[in-house]
Amino acid sequence: MKGSNSKIFYPATLNKVILSLGSNLGNREKNLKKACQALKKLPLRIIKSSKIYETKPWGFESSNLFLNMVLLGETPLSPWALILEIKKIEAKMGRKLRKEKLYEDRIIDIDIIFYENLVISSESLTIPHPHMHKREFVMLPSLEIAPSFLHPIFKKSIAELYEEYKTIKDKL
Repeated sequence: MKGSNSKIFYPATLNKVILSLGSNLGNREKNLKKACQALKKLPLRIIKSSKIYETKPWGFESSNLFLNMVLLGETPLSPWALILEIKKIEAKMGRKLRKEKLYEDRIIDIDIIFYENLVISSESLTIPHPHMHKREFVMLPSLEIAPSFLHPIFKKSIAELYEEYKTIKDKL
């Protein structure tokens, strides 16, 4: 309708999610901002966003440093609907998925770290993210925006997990 202010309708049941975003190719900061704008077009209300951290690649060698951030949001989407929308955003931004290489340079990477207190382990989706507690680029920004969020498997807050991480990070 012309001239109307259409707003996204949010049902009464919203699920808290923590998403991690990273980019190490092209204009990294612009890539993160573009991804955030695309996420805001979904039925996803961003409650908090961390500052942006520059980090070394994890799990592979590259001279391209990452910019990383974490978002705390609420969504009515199911975990599978959310990951499908995330994969569409990544593809539109030019992310190429290669089955043979798990970790590589990328324009954008968006991961679901937590979805409420759900534990999902399937071929297409694993929640909570299985490596989040080993990655400072996820832990530190998560600590900034949701320190008391409870990990549903470890039964520890992000603050507690980060304290543990700090004692073992040199061994990882």
